[in-house]
Amino acid sequence: MATEIGLSAPSISERIKRLQETGIISKFTIELNTELVGYPFSAIVRVKPLPGKIHILQQRLIELDNCIQCDKVTGEDCFIARLLLKSIPELDDVLESIVELAETSTAIIKKSPVERRLPALD
Repeated sequence: MATEIGLSAPSISERIKRLQETGIISKFTIELNTELVGYPFSAIVRVKPLPGKIHILQQRLIELDNCIQCDKVTGEDCFIARLLLKSIPELDDVLESIVELAETSTAIIKKSPVERRLPALD
């Protein structure tokens, strides 16, 4: 990294440390090729809880192993969940596990033309 930006390694290290201390950098992570580790399918599921089921539903989503991200949102849907799947039939199993708690609308992801990225930092 130091070579790419033209700074010394100690200088880069100190800047990264300061960014961590101020909370600007909250964690370091890796990005897997999910297809190569056995998850060739991904889906987005919009989830609208049935009356009185929101807390139970939220816990169920947290406990789903193949739910890799879930956002609580405004609007008619309450949650938007992103799933990784080994097969399309696996999607049915996931949806069956929440059908008594919510209405769902599902989309299989064909391609992500814009991958998750950082905003422009001015």
